[in-house]
Amino acid sequence: VQLQASGGGLVQPGGSLRLSCAASGFSLNYYAIGWFRQAPGKEREGVSCISSRYGTTYYTDSIKGRFTITRDNAKNTVYLQMNSLKPEDTAVYFCARKIDSCSVYDTEYGYWGQGTQVTVSS
Repeated sequence: VQLQASGGGLVQPGGSLRLSCAASGFSLNYYAIGWFRQAPGKEREGVSCISSRYGTTYYTDSIKGRFTITRDNAKNTVYLQMNSLKPEDTAVYFCARKIDSCSVYDTEYGYWGQGTQVTVSS
């Protein structure tokens, strides 16, 4: 079982990145996938989530209108398209899985991938 997050990097303010969370060893069909981030010296926070059954999406207020979460079950991958990036988006981004529906509580996510660093700086 593995969740592989990728796509991070260094980008200027206003730029875009697309993060990928590729699953192996299990099918995403039955899991919600959440994206979380942790900036230096700050607690981990939930960013976005997409549920398994209906693909319902959730976004934290600070990224609404800028980030879009999608899933491609055929590729067993979830994407986070990040546009209009701001310096405050700088963090390590993690993806995690939870059975069926999304939750704002990271403790309810049972498996986590390694993070990918996103740095927004001029």
